[in-house]
Amino acid sequence: MQCKAESQRLDEVRNGHTHWRKWGPYLSERQWGTVREDYSAEGAAWDYLPHDHARSRAYRWGEDGIAGFSDDQQRLCLGLALWNGRDPILKERLFGLTNNEGNHGEDVKELYYYLDATPSHSYLKMLYKYPQAAFPYAQLVDENRRRGKVKPEFELLDTGVFDDDRYFDVFVEYAKAGPDDILMLVTIHNRGPDEAAIHVLPQLWFRNTWSWDGKSLKPSLTLENNAVVARNPTLGNYRLHAESAAEWLFCDNETNTKRLFGSSGDTQYPKDAFHEFVVNGNAQAINPINTGTKAAALHRVTIPAGGVSRFRLRLTTAGSSMPFQDFDSILASRRQEADDFFSDLQVNMDDADARLVQRQAFAGMIWNKQFYYFDVPEWLKGDAAQPHPPMQRHFGRNRDWEHLNNADVISMPDKWEYPWYAAWDLAFHMIPFAMIDPEFAKDQLVLLTREWYMHPNGQLPAYEWAFGDVNPPVHAWATWRVFQIDRKQQRLDGQPEYAGDLAFLERVFHKLMLNFTWWVNRKDAQGRNIFQGGFLGLDNIGVFDRSAPLPTGGFINQADGTSWMAMYCLNLMRIALELALHNRVYEDIATKFFEHFLHIAEAMNKIGTKDMCAEGGVGLWCEHDQFYYDVLNLPDGRTVPLKVRSMVGLIPLFAVETLEPELLDRLPEFKRRLEWFLNYRPDLAALVSHWDVPGKGQRRLLSLLRGHRMKALLRRMLDEDEFLSDFGVRAVSRAHRDWPYELRLDGHTLGVRYQPGESDSGAFGGNSNWRGPIWFPVNYLLIESLQKFHHYYGDEFQVECPTRSGNTMSVGDVAAELSRRLSCIFLRESDGRRPVAQSPSSGADAARYERLQHDPHFRDYPLFHEYFDGDTGRGVGASHQCGWTGLIAKLLARPGKSSTKVAHCPGEKLRSAHAGETLQVATASNSR
Repeated sequence: MQCKAESQRLDEVRNGHTHWRKWGPYLSERQWGTVREDYSAEGAAWDYLPHDHARSRAYRWGEDGIAGFSDDQQRLCLGLALWNGRDPILKERLFGLTNNEGNHGEDVKELYYYLDATPSHSYLKMLYKYPQAAFPYAQLVDENRRRGKVKPEFELLDTGVFDDDRYFDVFVEYAKAGPDDILMLVTIHNRGPDEAAIHVLPQLWFRNTWSWDGKSLKPSLTLENNAVVARNPTLGNYRLHAESAAEWLFCDNETNTKRLFGSSGDTQYPKDAFHEFVVNGNAQAINPINTGTKAAALHRVTIPAGGVSRFRLRLTTAGSSMPFQDFDSILASRRQEADDFFSDLQVNMDDADARLVQRQAFAGMIWNKQFYYFDVPEWLKGDAAQPHPPMQRHFGRNRDWEHLNNADVISMPDKWEYPWYAAWDLAFHMIPFAMIDPEFAKDQLVLLTREWYMHPNGQLPAYEWAFGDVNPPVHAWATWRVFQIDRKQQRLDGQPEYAGDLAFLERVFHKLMLNFTWWVNRKDAQGRNIFQGGFLGLDNIGVFDRSAPLPTGGFINQADGTSWMAMYCLNLMRIALELALHNRVYEDIATKFFEHFLHIAEAMNKIGTKDMCAEGGVGLWCEHDQFYYDVLNLPDGRTVPLKVRSMVGLIPLFAVETLEPELLDRLPEFKRRLEWFLNYRPDLAALVSHWDVPGKGQRRLLSLLRGHRMKALLRRMLDEDEFLSDFGVRAVSRAHRDWPYELRLDGHTLGVRYQPGESDSGAFGGNSNWRGPIWFPVNYLLIESLQKFHHYYGDEFQVECPTRSGNTMSVGDVAAELSRRLSCIFLRESDGRRPVAQSPSSGADAARYERLQHDPHFRDYPLFHEYFDGDTGRGVGASHQCGWTGLIAKLLARPGKSSTKVAHCPGEKLRSAHAGETLQVATASNSR
């Protein structure tokens, strides 16, 4: 049973009684450098609106800020600005490098952490670490530019600005007294040995909605009775109270055209006025009559060594002469309610560190919600009150997506590095979200299938850099899993007969049938149930850029593309079967997807033909290597197996489903058709395993893999010289470290080498790497697939884990072991160290990273990175990708068996990810 206060708020949201989610952490952390703000002819988004312009230029499509908070249409925004007396600019937003500046692509160069959040946003907390020395903007740019691809990124910690603890810990908390009554507490600790001065500017501003069409009404902020009154014709009136504001500042959220373009504009007090006033001492920069569309409460304080200062603000629709009288009691109540909410959620987790990691993972997911606004036809044609954009735009990016008009709160992968939604990322996000807020999870999955997102041809939008790119089709899987999680929770919460949210399931299902048809019509080049799809989210995993025309010509039959489609068939079949329990019409549709799956399985495995590695072979399975590979189809008719041992060859494990005899007995028409089809096509019947369940009938297993091939793939996957790491399953086999794959063809030489961390190439963007690291989404699907196999085969079906270790276990135990290894990335070992926080370097360069392991002001703030080093577990890539890496929250809560047969972190006492138990593992058990 969940905490009464928070669960009641979520009930009120679900029932439409109270809009508790009207206000939330909906600001981006980087609006500059995005496709939305790019009006260049050549689509140079990083260059058109760079960080240096951000303080002076009004954004067209959204806002950004530190600890940003806004209403759900981002009309009125709250955030925090800081100045330490030394920085060259006012710190209003997070700094990072562009894709061209970073030696491994774009990267935020700040230290900040999401510490807590409730799903209704009744309470949120984050931490920003602000150096007392001048922020090293130029050093970060210059050193990263100097370093090559083979060197690690140069981070803020490497600059030395945190040496001797000369920094501020800036905690920002939000608490709601009501849906329209927001408390903001800023608490600043001086961690240094000397007193230090700081300027603190909580800010309130309107998103600029009036400069574009020449007719929209302009809202206003005015100072009245020492409070800022915000008036907006669509939002209503709000008052911002600041308890100890020494000075109020006002300007307009409009572009400084003189600074940027050398021309005078209509705005006397533009967006960067507070920077001019605070940093440059220009008293003429701010509006003397205390009105505008951007305001700040300026506090100048000096904090003693080890001291703390607090600043209380309240944004409310209610009028009050004593707005801070109940401030502390409300904040204390919301903190306690957050504790109670997670205490109930974590009731079976005994390990305090596992609870800490899970709670911060949830916090990161909630903080990564963002109001995303993008009207593609408006963007293409330009605004009436602005210069007309170049005509080249009508032949460039996203020109085929003129139906797309988004203005919604959406779960982002990372609000700095990826401040735009990605279809397949979002599907994974919703699994942990379903644990704490199933209504939000369902709404998000519905949203991406709506008419103003999904293309009229049925394609789901990928991401703003190229909406037409192709992501793996995991939306049906996520829809089914969220339905299951929600139904289970409702039954546990006192509704044992609850059938589940069938309206949600049916609504998404109908749209996904359109998407499935798009896949079949567009991504099966030969009409033979072998699919292409492009890069499918795996960036540089292959020899070629699979989303671009091949330098050799022809096309690639993809083991992963075909496997994703087989999985898609099974997901849609299972949803149709669930709906058929309540509406028999869906039995026919379930039959359609069952038969389509068998045809894909037949095509992929090529029953009755030689395997791909034999002369004349055309399938995707290589019997000699016991592995699946992509196949290059050349224009002259030749086929070339691309024998890279990668996650591409493991994805066939994902296509698995079991059918219980009880379910089949309740759906007699589907059962009859299934049995007829298997009798009529005995060649395909061999693809469907069955097991007699005593007293119940036959349990059916639908999978691309029978027992032999599954064991063969698992031997590769569980080999520590290949895929199996102490921290999960690598995306590319470690064997390619010593034996890189090379393809020499028609004068072209291309290759793939194992790279456990950052990519050493700028190809495919250079900011991510699928050639060796550990990625949570595919590891999570491996775990779920193994659990399904175990459900069918049971404990008697044993495999060796690790390969050549002599240890055998069920595939269910293998799933549990993978879960533990992934959890070990974040959990503290017996010496207090977290693998995720390891230094990317060794020797003297690593010394500064020790504070991440042992300093009490750093050690309990793990970051949820985009991916993880395949050898060490170190966090790599986007540092706040709490989206799909937030799956750790589900793994830490997952019940399962424990096994002491396999070393998880050799020589360490390990926490079980399942019940908080401690495992004593001998190093010798990891021998091969």
